[in-house]
Amino acid sequence: MSLERDLYKRSDSKCELCSNSENLSVYEVTPQKNGGLDDSILVCGTCKDQMENPDAMDANHWRCLNDSMWSEQTPVQVVAWRMLSRLRGLGWPQDLLDMMYLEEEVLEWAKATGEGAPSEDQIIHRDSNGVIIEAGDSVVLIKDLPVKGSSMVAKRGTAVRRVSLDHENAEYIEGKVDGQQIVILTKYVKKL
Repeated sequence: MSLERDLYKRSDSKCELCSNSENLSVYEVTPQKNGGLDDSILVCGTCKDQMENPDAMDANHWRCLNDSMWSEQTPVQVVAWRMLSRLRGLGWPQDLLDMMYLEEEVLEWAKATGEGAPSEDQIIHRDSNGVIIEAGDSVVLIKDLPVKGSSMVAKRGTAVRRVSLDHENAEYIEGKVDGQQIVILTKYVKKL
């Protein structure tokens, strides 16, 4: 069987990213590992044009990744991760990236093109020691912090699990302390 025929069968004759059934073609996910079906996906013309020409990106088109990022097909996961990384500054793609789980070798493949690498204008959250904090990390408070708007004091040594990041300010993260969602300054935490 030919690669194209195999991809049509695997994808039920639809774009593996947005489910469009028109103008389909084979897209090879670089860098290729083995070649063939394990390194290729079937995409529509719209997806292909936007993947190859970032200036033509329509962010709303890529909301389809909300579904396709859960594909069982590794090359589909890789392309979904790359496109979400390209759009992460919009907020909603970062939320999807935070939910997405890739095996270590799949993540390395996804990062191989440099798509997820930090750029100069990307906001990077760092703890009190300068260690990068990513969404989903756990941190510990290094100082007693009064919580504005309540009588609660978040005690030093309290672990805050699965923090989320403020996409507009590198100094703010959010997490639950004693069941309450609070904003925490990064200079008062240490990554676990």
